[in-house]
Amino acid sequence: MRYLLLFVLFSFSTNTFAQNDFEKQLDSIQNETQASSFIQNHKHNQGKLLVFNKEKHKSQLAKALFTLGSGSKKIFKTDVDKTFYKVIDKYETPYYRVSYVFLDGSKKSIEDITKLRQEIIAKYNKGVQFKALAKNYSMDESAKKGGDTGWFKAGELNPEFEQAVIKEPHTIDAIFTVDVPEKQAYYVVVKTYDSKNIEEIKVLKVTEPLN
Repeated sequence: MRYLLLFVLFSFSTNTFAQNDFEKQLDSIQNETQASSFIQNHKHNQGKLLVFNKEKHKSQLAKALFTLGSGSKKIFKTDVDKTFYKVIDKYETPYYRVSYVFLDGSKKSIEDITKLRQEIIAKYNKGVQFKALAKNYSMDESAKKGGDTGWFKAGELNPEFEQAVIKEPHTIDAIFTVDVPEKQAYYVVVKTYDSKNIEEIKVLKVTEPLN
């Protein structure tokens, strides 16, 4: 009985030491490079780097993580494991938002596309909501959303499209066209929002078994 008790105490001490050592390693992480190395060295902990966007992520977890400072962590414990969310970095990223009508050059001639564009622009200038025009004319899945791109950052969409939206000076509600002939893609675009910086956090998520 005595030996059994000693064995249990030894096992408990060993597990506690291992858990403390794990958390110390986790606490020592200061940047993304170290986080990536930690993930590689602890593959059984199912580590991953996550990015939370304050505009897009509205869960209770995301809200809680946004209240933390860089380097801080939040812990969720169950009977079998502990999940750590450590904030590696906090920053702001410029985001943009427009609505568009997509016209497919592989299905319509340039002459037809030109006529459709003129028709869309004329209706918009007469007061027809662009959302309704996009639902009626757009030839891709965006039609279901009234052509709304949602908030996007540089590098997420077609470079020529982004160039016209990001680099060219357009005011709110301005309507303009974008051509990407090599992809047979032709757009009528309306600027719906000014660009804005949105807070983001990069988070290391790892899970530690308790036994």
